[in-house]
Formats: sequence, structure tokens, C-alpha cells
Amino acid sequence: MSTPAVRVEGLHYRYPDGRVALDGVDLSIEPGERVAILGPNGAGKTTLMLHLNGVLTATTGVIEISGITLTRKTLRDIRRRVGLVFQDPDDQLFMPTVAQDVAFGPANFGLTGDALAARVAAALEVVSMTEHADRSPGHLSGGQRRRAALATVLACEPEILVLDEPSANLDPVARRELAETLATLPATMVIVTHDLPYAAQLCDRAIVLDGGAVVADDTVTAVLSNAELLAAHRLELPWGFVVPAR
Repeated sequence: MSTPAVRVEGLHYRYPDGRVALDGVDLSIEPGERVAILGPNGAGKTTLMLHLNGVLTATTGVIEISGITLTRKTLRDIRRRVGLVFQDPDDQLFMPTVAQDVAFGPANFGLTGDALAARVAAALEVVSMTEHADRSPGHLSGGQRRRAALATVLACEPEILVLDEPSANLDPVARRELAETLATLPATMVIVTHDLPYAAQLCDRAIVLDGGAVVADDTVTAVLSNAELLAAHRLELPWGFVVPAR
């Protein structure tokens, strides 16, 4: 059997104010899988995401990335392997130009010179942003900023991409363009989203999180076809949406 790309066992997290955000999460994701993490507001989805490369530290539990246990000693290696794309692109775009933003991550990991320039160029090409390399991120559209933020992560060549609400606040064209880009990427992908059609479009498997615990884990078709499950966890498909068979 292959080593899981992500393995989470007995993960608990309590915020400083005492609120329990994760309450015994167990899950395993195989290399190359595309998994949607679904659930209502406050379910613990983003908290889980922030544990996968050590932004948050578990109260108790184990996280393994490609067989490597997440600890303080392995944190830098884990962050090379797991790339987080935040919901708000402005959390990742802070340099004067797009190219400088994209270069920041790999430069921080020690890449320099021609190798760094090639890495930046390749990442921008993947997200169709080459012509915007020298523009200020503040002058881009929402969809362009989202793709530029994705490029900043792709430039680090992570094995696992974790995206928080990637379709949020995008117009239909930008939403489709981003989905087309994501569909071409070979990385293992974890997509945290309320957008059930987006999950159906991009993922083969869906995990429902509620109350900080996994309450369902099945094919995306099975989860989205279960009206009782969706209603119980405050999830709803758009009117008229037909769940695609896989």
C-alpha cells in the first residue's frame, strides 16, 4: 500500500478561549486524490486546513504528510510539501509586483538566480498570468488575484494543495477559469468549500465536517445525492443542480 499523502489521527484543537474547534478528526488522503472538505460555518474546516502545514498546532493528535510526522523539527519540510491557498488573496500578495510575490516562497526555501526565475515563469504560465508578471497585485481583478495567489504556492512545487473557498467572490467567468486551472494540476488537492457544485466539478471524494468531527466520508456523488445528510449539516445544493454521476 502507498503511504498516504495526508494522515490525521485523533486531532483535537481547542482555541485559547476554550472553544473546541476540532474534536477527534481522523482521515486519510491518498496521493493524487482530490478531496472536498464540506460543512457549515463553524464546523472546523478552516481550522483543519491550518493544521496541515503547521499554521496551527494541535492540542492533541497526529498529522503525517507523506509519512512524515508534523513536529517543530519537520515543520520546514512539511511546509515545502503542503501549500495553502487562502480564501483572501490579499493574505498572500504583498510585494510590489506579481512576479516578486511568486518568487518570495521559493526564494525563502533557498532558490536563486536562473532557477528562481524559471520557477516563477513556470508558475505564472500554469495560471495564465505571464503577461501580468510586472503588474501590481492591487491593479488586478479578483479572479486574477486568486490565480496570482495560486501561483505563489505552485512556485514552491508542493505535493499537496490545500485551498480555502477558492470560488468565493468570483464572477462566473473567473470561477470557471480557476476551475479549469485547478483541474490540470497533478498535486493531491484538498478543497475547503461551501460551493457544492464546485466540489462536484473538481473532486471525487467529499468529507463532511461538523462540530469539529468527520460525520461523512464518501464519493462526492454519494454525499451530494444524500439530501438528508446535507440538510442535517446545513448544506444545500442550488435549485435545479443535478449531481453528476462518476
